[in-house]
Amino acid sequence: MMNSHPIEILVVEDNPADAYLIQRAFRSSVNSIRTSVVEDGLSAIDFLRRQGSHSEAPRPDIVLLDLNIPGKDGHEVLREIKGDPALREIPVVIYTSSSAPKDIQLAYRLGSNCYVRKPIDADGFFHVMSSIESFWLNIVSLPPA
Repeated sequence: MMNSHPIEILVVEDNPADAYLIQRAFRSSVNSIRTSVVEDGLSAIDFLRRQGSHSEAPRPDIVLLDLNIPGKDGHEVLREIKGDPALREIPVVIYTSSSAPKDIQLAYRLGSNCYVRKPIDADGFFHVMSSIESFWLNIVSLPPA
């Protein structure tokens, strides 16, 4: 099942190589996907609240959030998203290299919709991106914008 309108994904990722691979994976999609990338937690909150230089930002359908980012870390960003009535319905996919049980537990406690570990090789990376896309864009019904 293909979506009829473009899906907006906010990627919160400070590693330019990872951000590039995420965008590349979604560009090759059969779904119409537009990605926006911010590199730190403060910019993520500004983007979501359409503040400062992000006043024209699209409302994302999904947030792909790394935990280890500068400014506010991913847990702080997640706490703000899920604590804001205007943002809390946006699904947040934690996409991080951390496998620490405390990070996983805290992410779910704060309202993460899922927790995905970054694979270490390119094949694994594209498989994970494909799986995220398949689940979130073809199986799940996203909340209306």
